Amino acid sequence: MYLSLVKDALKSREFTNLCMTMENTFLFLSSCTTCMRIIKELGIQDAPYLQDVKQQKASPKQLAFLYAHTQSYEALINKRGRKYAQLKKEGVHFTEAIYKDLLQAEYSCLKRPILVWNNAVFLGNAKATVAAMKTALDG
Repeated sequence: MYLSLVKDALKSREFTNLCMTMENTFLFLSSCTTCMRIIKELGIQDAPYLQDVKQQKASPKQLAFLYAHTQSYEALINKRGRKYAQLKKEGVHFTEAIYKDLLQAEYSCLKRPILVWNNAVFLGNAKATVAAMKTALDG
């Protein structure tokens, strides 16, 4: 019975979120003008926590952390990217496993920008998201 309780606790989202932490990081793509505009808007051009995913892909640990917060690899996918469009055109039936493989293999498939600040995750470039990023950084 005790082992069953431990297994159930390990599966719970709350337990995963408590155990998983990630350093403050801003994941972006340097060739993306939207990302660069947001970096400038946030005033973090020289911040030490900037991570250009073209130079340094998101690590498996980072992807696991992001998955723990979104509960979906699909939510982490840039659906406007060329690779995604190409696969969709080829008729690929997307599953969570395929999304995970894409994120691990192709830096351009990661939705961006992503700010992880005090273990809160801000994902995408919507105005409200960027405003929330600014609030988190200023707070």
